[in-house]
Amino acid sequence: MRNVKMTISYKGTAYHGFQRQNNALSVQNVTEDVLSRLCGEGISVNGCSRTDAGVHAREFVLSFNTSSEIPCRNLVRGMNSLLPDDIAVRECEDVPPDFHARYSCTGKEYVYRIYCGAAPDPFLHGLALWYPYGADADRMNEAAALFEGTHDFSAFRGSLGADKDPVRTVYRSMTARDGDIITFTVSGNGFLYNMVRIMTGTLLYVSEGKLSPADITDIIESRQRRRAGVTAPPEGLYLNRVFY
Repeated sequence: MRNVKMTISYKGTAYHGFQRQNNALSVQNVTEDVLSRLCGEGISVNGCSRTDAGVHAREFVLSFNTSSEIPCRNLVRGMNSLLPDDIAVRECEDVPPDFHARYSCTGKEYVYRIYCGAAPDPFLHGLALWYPYGADADRMNEAAALFEGTHDFSAFRGSLGADKDPVRTVYRSMTARDGDIITFTVSGNGFLYNMVRIMTGTLLYVSEGKLSPADITDIIESRQRRRAGVTAPPEGLYLNRVFY
């Protein structure tokens, strides 16, 4: 029995998140179905994370056991010939039996894209948050830096979050502007439910002047969700990199 690590990318617009759903289409449903057809046996995959409906992934890692002897290079070709156009396999390799896509993961990097053009861009629809209100990237970046470090992030956890321990370490947090696109990049050892989307909504409050950059520290220390900003929509969020 082999243990296989597979890296995929997907556009999440058409899916109800990654995790398998009984009453909605998910990335896991589609991936397992194609893998099972290709390998000639029932395949159940472990995912490195759970992404919400509409969230994308540039790098998402799966692991699974199989008795199939199809070489990894042929698994990549076969999967890409059968998967829909919004999911692609990037890499595949055999790994030791104790590797697990989720539990072996040591950190993740997320990117949130904000489009600040005055008019909507049909080529960014579903792929970035349209925010035509003159966002201040420098002010947002000043605030974003205060997320760095080890903190109790209870104030940035969604109401459905089931994590018992709200303490996370953020390695890097910054915003940058390129034309009409502002990118918020944040990496850490793990993230709470909706944490990055709430961070983004809070940074937009800073841009709007509803909060000052220095308020970030007070919000973190308060541990109160009501002190932070709104939960930004899912379409601007990407799981960008996964670390092992």
